[in-house]
Amino acid sequence: MKFLSVSRLKQLPISEQPIEIVERKGLGHPDTITDLIVNQISIELSKEYLKKVGVILHHNIDKALLVAGETEVKFKGGIVKHPMLLVIGDRATYKAGDIDIPVDEIALRTAKNWFKKNLRFVDPYEHVKYQIELKEGSAALKDIFRRSKEILGANDTSACVGYAPYSKLEKLLIRLEKWLNSKKFKKEHPESGEDIKIMGIRKGNSLDLTIAMAFVDRFIENEKDYFRKKEEIYDKIVEWLKENECCDKINVSLNVLDRRGRGTNGIYLTVLGTSADGADCGQVGRGNRANGVISLNRPSSSEAAAGKNPVSHVGKIYNLLSFELAREIKKRINGIDEVYVWLVSKIGQRIDKPAIVSVEYISEKEINEKEVREEIEDIVKRRLKRINKFVKDLAKGKYKIY
Repeated sequence: MKFLSVSRLKQLPISEQPIEIVERKGLGHPDTITDLIVNQISIELSKEYLKKVGVILHHNIDKALLVAGETEVKFKGGIVKHPMLLVIGDRATYKAGDIDIPVDEIALRTAKNWFKKNLRFVDPYEHVKYQIELKEGSAALKDIFRRSKEILGANDTSACVGYAPYSKLEKLLIRLEKWLNSKKFKKEHPESGEDIKIMGIRKGNSLDLTIAMAFVDRFIENEKDYFRKKEEIYDKIVEWLKENECCDKINVSLNVLDRRGRGTNGIYLTVLGTSADGADCGQVGRGNRANGVISLNRPSSSEAAAGKNPVSHVGKIYNLLSFELAREIKKRINGIDEVYVWLVSKIGQRIDKPAIVSVEYISEKEINEKEVREEIEDIVKRRLKRINKFVKDLAKGKYKIY
């Protein structure tokens, strides 16, 4: 394969390096909300295009902004004074021959359904306003979808990178956030909002976790009650961490901005369980990477996977495929400790023919580098040969971006 480069890195795997920094933005974080809504819109649009036309038409719903609303938090329950605003933009195909596609209607319905399904206290009709700014795509990009019935050309020149395996810290943050946002935890602690952000800093075998968790004001009687419930949740987090040991020493901080004696001004309260109700805005591409974390020690793509079409936009396809390739290489080839995969596209060139595939691996063992290269080449060839199935699975939402 002329476009394949394979090399061995002379460095320590991430888990053995002295410093590691990882962030995880939870389900109710404004950036996560925006990412997941636009991605679901792309999935629903793809279904509609397939149903009405038989193929997925040009669309990219990857420009969106969740503008924070305005609230008045109060003990025992505050009010929403001004709703959030979700602005959904970029491009989509509204008409195929004589067939009309209700793009705006699908986008609006999908956004409302997502809020209803995922955020317990957000009323998608009362608490959110919607502004659909989707327009028809350019003639040149739309034409890519007419050139082939099978494998399309890339609609952008982009570079994406994935890696495997997860480090212990990356896995820990994903599992911790999912546990905190689980139905079981919310039933036990309804005061815990979905807006959770975790920052982890590992120094050697010591871990410092800073957690921000939006509390829901209707479940808080007064300042004393807030700190009591915060302490209960803190103790449960510490207990969970002991059971899911990652490091010898772990320090946990929860809602560090809190100050006693300042009433609602000195504690992290929300009306709806997300800071988007009255404080923080969200934007596509500022959330977790395609594998669910923001790992600052790892290389990363500037492309956001969320909302891009799944059949020609390599910002989505290569973002997720690079991680899948890395996982398969790590799983199949004995002796590899860590692997990184870069995929680069050239606009108009078929997505199964990247401009380059660069694979770098770390191995602390004696291995046959020629055999490793041959195995990697075989894996890459087979994956690219099956790219049609991969993009169809992307269109169905089988690969998660959170």
